Amino acid sequence: MLAGGAWLAWRAMRPAPFGGPIILISIDTLRADHLPVYGYRHVQTPAIDALAADGLVFERAYAHAPQTLPSHVSILSGRLPFETGVRDNLGFAVKPDERMLPEMLKARGFATAGFVSAYVLRAATGLSKGFDVYDDHLPEGSPEVAIGDVQRDGADTLAAAERWLDGERSPRFFLFVHFYEPHSPYTPPARYRQYAPYDGEIAYTDELVGRLMQSLRRRGLYDRAFVILLADHGEGLGDHGEQEHGLFLYSETIRVPLILKLPGERDKERRIAQPVQHIDIVPTVLAMLHAPIPTDLRGRSLVPLFDGGTIRDEGLYAEALYARYHFGWSELYALTDGRYRFIRAPHDELYDVQTDPHERTNLASGREQTRIAMRQALARIVGGSTVPAPSQVSAEDRQRLQALGYVGTEATVTETDSDKLPDPKDKVQVLEQYRNALEQVKRGRFDEAIAGLRAIVADNPAMGDVWSEIAGLLVRQGRLAEAVETYKKLVIVAPHDPAALIGVADGLYRMGRLDEARAQADAAVKLLPESEDRWRAAAHEVLAKVAIAQHDPARARAEADAGQQADPTLPLRDLVNGLIEYDAGRYAAALPFFEKAAQASDARTFGVPDAHYYAGDTLGRLDRPGEAEAQFKAELRLFPYNQRAWAGLAMVYRATGRAAESDAAIATMLQRSPTAEAYGLAEKLWTMFGEPAKAARAAAEARKRAG
Repeated sequence: MLAGGAWLAWRAMRPAPFGGPIILISIDTLRADHLPVYGYRHVQTPAIDALAADGLVFERAYAHAPQTLPSHVSILSGRLPFETGVRDNLGFAVKPDERMLPEMLKARGFATAGFVSAYVLRAATGLSKGFDVYDDHLPEGSPEVAIGDVQRDGADTLAAAERWLDGERSPRFFLFVHFYEPHSPYTPPARYRQYAPYDGEIAYTDELVGRLMQSLRRRGLYDRAFVILLADHGEGLGDHGEQEHGLFLYSETIRVPLILKLPGERDKERRIAQPVQHIDIVPTVLAMLHAPIPTDLRGRSLVPLFDGGTIRDEGLYAEALYARYHFGWSELYALTDGRYRFIRAPHDELYDVQTDPHERTNLASGREQTRIAMRQALARIVGGSTVPAPSQVSAEDRQRLQALGYVGTEATVTETDSDKLPDPKDKVQVLEQYRNALEQVKRGRFDEAIAGLRAIVADNPAMGDVWSEIAGLLVRQGRLAEAVETYKKLVIVAPHDPAALIGVADGLYRMGRLDEARAQADAAVKLLPESEDRWRAAAHEVLAKVAIAQHDPARARAEADAGQQADPTLPLRDLVNGLIEYDAGRYAAALPFFEKAAQASDARTFGVPDAHYYAGDTLGRLDRPGEAEAQFKAELRLFPYNQRAWAGLAMVYRATGRAAESDAAIATMLQRSPTAEAYGLAEKLWTMFGEPAKAARAAAEARKRAG
């Protein structure tokens, strides 16, 4: 009886299960040591400071991977990357049987909603599992549009989340909000330009966090809410030679902020020094609900720490497979405890993070016993897990992620012992050269970018992603013969890379070598597996265009049908039917097809090149200049290097008496594409406009650039 009475008394004192709401705020690419709450003094973050003042600040919280998708899957599943199987941003998705936190909460009566700002977290990755609402809407994009134009502004993500909150009548909900702002490129609003660019992005994100907290207060939810603020990973900012993230496992990329604002009235800010990790989040949320914690979760509930208790100490795991998947270099694994960080690599590293928090002195050779013990402990955690090959990545996904700044394609993954592969420490400058070249692309400095990329493959000829980037830039510049030869080199380096097969076919088509283009595209259709539907559609698109150029409309329609069956979102039938009518001079008949193709393009995540151009050109030929102008501008918004669209816009401006704007359009075309082809097009325009002197100068420049 006494035992039973004591148990009942304990039950009476135990807090009632928490009833919501639960708010998870993930700030992409946020270094812990760039927040004032962690001692930083070069930016002000009043909202995050206020949240910390109301809660718990974990001084040593760690991510399990320095990449967005693997980190978020670990956060929401409570499992390590080698357990979830999501090891990289490309080629991986949440498995159907993976149980995610939103599903666990739905089973306990919670409404669930997620609002994300990056394509890498799109619903197709499986991260949407268990959410009643999962909003991953992003602006329409193309490979020619810089990241700042295709990411969703955090203010728009917040507005979508607030609209959802307006419809919630019960506090029993789980809200996940993801802000992308601190991710490169760092382009803060003008009101935060007094800070360094990365810090300005943090200040803007802090503003958004403050607005979300105010929104909760207006609804009477802030005091009762359990708020979790964290980052998926940090940012290199040049430390250890890495400017961004993905390659290394040092503190700058895997130490993250973690702030918990607990429900109800509690003591003000408390700081917790014990190392914690992303996979501790799910057990903590479940413990708050007095829900059972699945036995397959390695993480620990942090609830005992809330009131001064303890949790078990353990080594914290992290992995970086980016180098292996994208460049064929060795992957890295790390184990962090209260004192040391061990990094398993071809050349092991060991750091005393208490006395050397910036990890400048490698102790691996001097503390052999510690190194071996931690290497063995890491091996026990990893067990028999291997480095699995990623699944094939669709054309749209690959191009979209490249537009978002994620460099690299998939390297061939073999069973090679990782210790025999190049150590990323020895290759970091190659990656930074690559990223610098891509920065030149964003600035429109194509010649400098191509020179930088060619310098990389001169020493690293097996890097297929670099060959692919060079070829794409050559196409954009109209240097088609060089592009085709470069794509052929890519075929040799990566014979199963669909981009190489299609690139050769498309380049040959653009050069007018129609029979060769047809043979190449036919070969691509035969070689590509059924699963490569988007690339197969691209091959059929080339075949359809070749058929139109060879005046074979029946074959063109058949190829269009095959392409649209492979990718139903590609408006290939309408585009081909429009081109058939257009080539026959039946512009009124062509226009409805082109307009439908343009509308379908707008509905896709990734726009269709030339869809708006042909609609605009046809409207111009039908003497509808206002509508033509809108279509040309729509094309150029997504494909700013489309020379024909700039020329069409210049003609519309001339036709409507806006000579200065027409001249500016031609100048912009030449600035963006200073090639022989572009100057030849300018010559035709100036001749058409009755300005022979300008036409002669353009013709001379075209001859000069043609060599």
